[in-house]
Order: sequence, then C-alpha cells, then structure tokens
Amino acid sequence: MNPTIAMITFRAMLGRKRALLLLGLPLLLLVLSLLLRATGNNDLTLSSHVLQNFGLATLLPLLALIAGTGVIAPEIDDGQIMYVLTKPIPREVIVVTKLVVAITLVTLFAVVPTLLAGLILVGTTAQVTPAFAIGILVGGIAYSAVFVALGVLSRNAVTIGLLYALVWETLLGSFAPGAKSASVQQWSLSVADALTDASMVTSTVGLPVAITMLVVVTLVAAFLATFRLRSLPVASAE
Repeated sequence: MNPTIAMITFRAMLGRKRALLLLGLPLLLLVLSLLLRATGNNDLTLSSHVLQNFGLATLLPLLALIAGTGVIAPEIDDGQIMYVLTKPIPREVIVVTKLVVAITLVTLFAVVPTLLAGLILVGTTAQVTPAFAIGILVGGIAYSAVFVALGVLSRNAVTIGLLYALVWETLLGSFAPGAKSASVQQWSLSVADALTDASMVTSTVGLPVAITMLVVVTLVAAFLATFRLRSLPVASAE
C-alpha cells in the first residue's frame, strides 16, 4: 500500500460531489431507523427487513459502486493516472491502495451506519445488528474489488455496475434462483444468516460456498485490475 496515493485518493473522493452521495444514503437509513423507533414499529421482523433490504441490498452496492469506481476510474478518464503510472510503483501496489481506500469508505459509510441503525432499531437482539454489520463488511470487500476492477477495465463502469446491482441481483434475483445464488448480496446475506438466530434472515447459499465465492471474486477482481493496469500504455492516459 502506498500512503501518498491513499491520501490523494481520499482527498479526491471526499472533495467531490460523490461525497454528498456517500453521506446521503446512510443518513436516510439512520433517519428511517429513528422514525421506526419513535413510532414503535421497530419489531425484530421489520427491523431485519430494513437492515437487509435497505442496508445490505441497496446501501451497500450503491456505496461500493460510488467508492470502487470513484477511486480510479476518473483518474483514467482524465489522464491523471499517467502521473502514477510513470512512477516506479508496482501496479499491484496501486490497485491494493485504491482497493483499501474503497473498502475504508464502504466501512465508514455503509458498515458503521448499518451498525448504528441496527442498534437504534433492535439493539443486539438475536445478534441481528452485528450479523448484518459483518455481512455488509465482507460483502463490501468483494463489491469494492469488483467495482475497482470495472473502473480499470471499462469507461462504462458505473453503468455496468448499476446493471449488475439493480438488474442481476435485484430484478433477475427475484425470479431466477441461479441469478440469486450467484450474487455478492446473497453471499453476504449467508454470512449474516450464520451469525444470527433470527428466523427471518435466510440465504439461498450455504456458508462454505458463500465464503469461498467472496474470497475468489475478490482475488480475481484484484488480479484483473492489476493485469489491466499493467497493460495500460502510459500514452493512453494522456
């Protein structure tokens, strides 16, 4: 990991309009949680649905998409990546640094708000809150790796990422069991399912398969990003 690249990336991410999106979605989750708690509609079933459908299925992929593509795609598009590629820095160090920044942002703006929302709603009842926090963390790592790779591989990374999150995982996942099982969302839910006794939290994927796929997808995505960055001519970034 390169501290200088990390610092520059953090500044760029938190200084852009993207920062408003990073803050807006988690604030909405927290406001919703406070409203449900204030009105007494924070039973375990509804709270679990909020953490799953808002926190895991909506907040996480969107924030990971913003963070994952944002840490590197704009630099490739505007040519600023040239200044990094001309330095004697291994490509894998660049990718790992960008990935660490993306994961940190996802942790701050998705994992922590989900943890706070869960504590507001149900505390630690049935371990639902820590279960979803950990599920979102491991899912955030995989999502971040995928979207960082997309940011390197394609100029249409945001569009492709949205199609994956909204069409594949959400739309097709509702009707096609195969699509539902082959999704980061379900793998993350499987981790949460294993950590809570709440019967309403269920995944279609077994825990061993889920963990294996999360690790494989993360490593493959990081490899593809590194491979593509190595083959990216410095001249193309000008």
